[in-house]
Amino acid sequence: MAREKPIPRNRRKLFNRGLIRSRDDDNVKNFSIGLMDIDATIMYWFNNVLEPKVEENGDIVKVPIMYSNPERWDMVQKRGYLLDNKKQLVIPLIVFKRTSIEKDASIGADKLNAKDPKLFYTFQKQYTDKNRYDKFSVQQGLNKTKELYSVAVPDYVTLQYEFIIWTSYIEQMNKIVEQIIYSEGSYWGEDGKFKFRTSIDNYTDASEVSVNTERLIRTNFTVTLNGYLIPEEFNNVVTTQKKLTPKRIVINDGVDINLTDLSDGGKDVRVSVSQAGSSPSSLSNPLTISEGTGVSINGAGSFNGGVPQTFTFSIGQDVGTSSTVQFANVSASSALHIGPTSFEISQREDNKAQVNTDWVVLGDIIAENYIISSSVTHMTTSFSQGNTQFGDTLDDLHTFTGSLDVTGSINLVGKTLISEDSLRPMDTYLRKSFVKKASSITGNSTASFTAITASAPTQLTATSENDFIFFLNGQYMEHDALTIQQAASNFLLKVDTDSIGYILESDDEIIAQGKFNS
Repeated sequence: MAREKPIPRNRRKLFNRGLIRSRDDDNVKNFSIGLMDIDATIMYWFNNVLEPKVEENGDIVKVPIMYSNPERWDMVQKRGYLLDNKKQLVIPLIVFKRTSIEKDASIGADKLNAKDPKLFYTFQKQYTDKNRYDKFSVQQGLNKTKELYSVAVPDYVTLQYEFIIWTSYIEQMNKIVEQIIYSEGSYWGEDGKFKFRTSIDNYTDASEVSVNTERLIRTNFTVTLNGYLIPEEFNNVVTTQKKLTPKRIVINDGVDINLTDLSDGGKDVRVSVSQAGSSPSSLSNPLTISEGTGVSINGAGSFNGGVPQTFTFSIGQDVGTSSTVQFANVSASSALHIGPTSFEISQREDNKAQVNTDWVVLGDIIAENYIISSSVTHMTTSFSQGNTQFGDTLDDLHTFTGSLDVTGSINLVGKTLISEDSLRPMDTYLRKSFVKKASSITGNSTASFTAITASAPTQLTATSENDFIFFLNGQYMEHDALTIQQAASNFLLKVDTDSIGYILESDDEIIAQGKFNS
């Protein structure tokens, strides 16, 4: 037989040979839970726990349960029933199918490395040849070796199953549904094996009763099962690991023994040695503890281990995370970092200080030269009270690029051009635009509106007919032939009939739009 070529050393997987345990002689199976195990649990629960039975023609008939494959389930959904090989209806019958699987993210497991999970459940095998209790073990102070098995924590999932029940009579259906309702919410499964919590929200009656056809009493329901999954192995690494606790031997004076004889095949051995009544020993090379810069040590000197000795290290002040620390001078080679968000102060190439975030100053900022823009604008004088002055001579030029937001007034040579108080009524007046309809027509040339003309602010020209537009029966009226007049609470529109070319009539509709008060 041809021999396999050895794998080069640079391609071999690194592993700790000390953790390798032979499992040739144990009878513990590798722990695993699969989807087939969960499906089998439901099948077991219905066949062996619920055991649904109905009375058919005077006989007690056990209702069979069947896991439906995709083809059979599709046929059931299309026909509404199931036929056997002889094309006969299969009644009574329970059919179920797994429809969905969803991982439960609320229960976490360490799966950053699936080949090396960090979260295990460990259990001990009670009786083995390694942990036997005998007189020799008691006399020699030999502790029992415990045989431990560690199983990786599984992934928790939520599964959905759809069920269909067929019976010949409603009474039969009621009996089965009552049994299922009573067991809902419990843990389904075989004693001593896997059990899973189940829940059922509702039951749907899908019975079909029609003339000249065989009636079908049918009920549909969905089972929600909280389960867990763990493979037997992943990437050729089993999820169940075997471990043995080390033995412990106490060796007294005058005992001559070879420790390799007690290692039991190279397994770990821990040895503790005690010298009862002996004098304190000392180190062959004493340890010297000395003070350094900024550090003081209480009890500094040589320590040889002959007697207990306490050393207290101190630096003159508390440097805890919540302490107030003071230094005479702080130097940083590159940058100074302050605060949990690493607020940074560093030196630029031009030897100027640079801050990498915004500054909030609760006091005053005092500087010989406060530069807003290196080429355009300079603030030369600033006061904590009063106005801020830009420039000191008439030939100073201040250029602003962008928007200018002014709160208050704009003054030119001592006169107010515009102020906040004057802008508000101007804005209100400019926004006014109301529509009115003439209430009456007097004679052939005057239309009357129940309205009041809006008064213009002092900064604007008075309101005139140019601030209105008029329509006669939907047609625009020329301003040259129109004049307006405010008579008490009535707004009058007077028309030059010779200029406009027609007269006003009582049934004419005249619409005005413009600067009315409301």
